[in-house]
Amino acid sequence: MSRLLSRRHLAAAAAARRSAPLACVSRWLHTPSFATVSPQEISGSSPAEVHNFVQGSWTASTNWNWIVDPLNGEKFIKVAEVQGTEIKPFVESLSKCPKHGLHNPLKAPERYLMYGDISAKAAHMLGQPEVSDFFAKLIQRVSPKSYQQALAEVQVSQKFLENFCGDQVRFLARSFAVPGNHLGQRSNGYRWPYGPVAIITPFNFPLEIPLLQVMGALYMGNKPVLKVDSKVSVVMEQMLRLLHECGLPAEDMDFINSDGITMNKLLVEANPKMTLFTGSSRVAEKLAADLNGRIKLEDAGFDWKILGPDVQEVDYIAWVCDQDAYACSGQKCSAQSVLFMHKNWSSSGLLEKMKKLSERRKLEDLTIGPVLTVTTEAMTEHMSNLLKIPGSKVLFGGEPLENHSIPKIYGAIKPTAVFVPLEEILKSGNFELVTKEIFGPFQVVTEYSEDQLDLVLEACERMNAHLTAAVVSNDPLFLQDVLGRSVNGTTYAGIRARTTGAPQNHWFGPAGDPRGAGIGTPEAIKLVWSCHREIIYDIGPVPKNWALPSAT
Repeated sequence: MSRLLSRRHLAAAAAARRSAPLACVSRWLHTPSFATVSPQEISGSSPAEVHNFVQGSWTASTNWNWIVDPLNGEKFIKVAEVQGTEIKPFVESLSKCPKHGLHNPLKAPERYLMYGDISAKAAHMLGQPEVSDFFAKLIQRVSPKSYQQALAEVQVSQKFLENFCGDQVRFLARSFAVPGNHLGQRSNGYRWPYGPVAIITPFNFPLEIPLLQVMGALYMGNKPVLKVDSKVSVVMEQMLRLLHECGLPAEDMDFINSDGITMNKLLVEANPKMTLFTGSSRVAEKLAADLNGRIKLEDAGFDWKILGPDVQEVDYIAWVCDQDAYACSGQKCSAQSVLFMHKNWSSSGLLEKMKKLSERRKLEDLTIGPVLTVTTEAMTEHMSNLLKIPGSKVLFGGEPLENHSIPKIYGAIKPTAVFVPLEEILKSGNFELVTKEIFGPFQVVTEYSEDQLDLVLEACERMNAHLTAAVVSNDPLFLQDVLGRSVNGTTYAGIRARTTGAPQNHWFGPAGDPRGAGIGTPEAIKLVWSCHREIIYDIGPVPKNWALPSAT
């Protein structure tokens, strides 16, 4: 039924294109077959619409939430946001999925193969230049970043899908057997789905994060309901339409747009057996309490980088620091938040090179752009508070962007670095201020000497979010010391180390928290989207000479 509805929708869209003005038609010709929007066409005069998907059908809502263009403040996308009184279909949909899932190693195993085929078709489609360009430009419209950064998100997603073609989905459910104590007994360990699950993802990676988590959930036999930040949900709505075209069964997942209060109500009433949350620590802790701990988290990251004593490749290190701190306007949970620089780097010209690189960034190509969760005033106020710390100074930036039309509800600031002395960072009261995550183009820089490495590691130990980190050194003893006394879940080590980077080929996620979630790899999928189930087969035979034993 849902595929029929989808075809009708596409037919209507095609008809609309045929009746559109000639100038519009020329642009729509380059829009993929599944698409119901065109990134180039979305505007205040031609707004996009984002719908919900539940129980196999696309649906609207009694309420439309207008999203403003982050570059000019124009209302350009209307989102059908589900209200608290409208969640019943979503609750019913999840309740239809049993706790043993839509498939598992002993039920409907052919669905593992089906998802291998879906992944192959989706990977092929996402690899088409016109499709990857469509998603890259759509990402740019709602979460402004350079074209290269947006395209990289699409390419990672496409490679992830390639990784799980063919038999790779069923290999995720690989089990083991252990011989028992007597004939006919053996124990088998299985990866078992949770059944009804929920996924909540943020704005900064509107395709990669929700797609990888949704597919991981589906591979393992779960039925997810997905909520993406409404500011960017148009991207995943279009991806869901692509997946339907590639054979995703319409009843296998739901897609909801709502505010946080409504989504919280849905989670409490629908009682999903596991919820994946990617976003702020504050919301994560609230959900953990509301859901009685049935949650996996990839929350905030105040991410550190330590430059070791061996100074080399200064131009390269400066470029990586600039990318880590300011690509995507610093709106990565893996962004470089604090740089611990060994004093040997002071005379290398590193900071001057970082300053020059930051000044290349401009709004015209979106190498710097709107900050969607922190206002300009909040960032400058934070900077002012840091400058009250003795010895602090602005290294570069610290000024609002000029000559732009970014609405005031968003932030617009030049790439900024503030120096704070290490001893001052560790003082009570200062530490909480310095390690406050600013989800924008903002970093703290400090310096340490040979005998102050313990202070650096004390600072790392006192931090609460342990997502990514970098130890920039080729000194094996220095690496061994720092890595052995730190915990961040995704840590790069070596002279080419970085803090950002969530490709499909390695685990990305925090460590040090039993609720920590990963993304991208088979290990991440198995950890987040399945649990261990042990089945002990004991089929006999019962020994012929068996006799009733004494009571014990």
